[in-house]
Amino acid sequence: MAGADRPLSPHLQIWKWGPAMAASIAHRATGTILALVGIPVLVWWLLAAAAGAESYGTFRTWVIDAGEAGGLAVLTTILFKLAAIVVAWSFFQHMLSGLRHLVLDMGAGYELKANRTVALLTFVGSIILTLLLVAFVAMRGLGS
Repeated sequence: MAGADRPLSPHLQIWKWGPAMAASIAHRATGTILALVGIPVLVWWLLAAAAGAESYGTFRTWVIDAGEAGGLAVLTTILFKLAAIVVAWSFFQHMLSGLRHLVLDMGAGYELKANRTVALLTFVGSIILTLLLVAFVAMRGLGS
């Protein structure tokens, strides 16, 4: 059907980026991060805890605190701590964006200004909540 008389969607270059579009894309990206990084590490932690002290010790050495292991274990603990911050931000962003979508599903918040404001607040809120969590963990001395 080469000459169809139907309207074609505008090309991506026509659309102007806005907070609502960024929030929608971030919602999908954070869901992917949670599924591909968060869940496997959570399952590994649960299995290690259930398998006993030796298995949990291995998990702790590679993820939480390398201790005297040194070398590659130190690098992996640093990377896992950075990944934990990214996963925490992803969790908060995904949660707040999900709450935004819940409000939109109820029929509220479709006005341009309200939609833009709430979309921006999901980003601000997720960053604040992540910083509060990192500060809490740092003050408690967990993970060191």
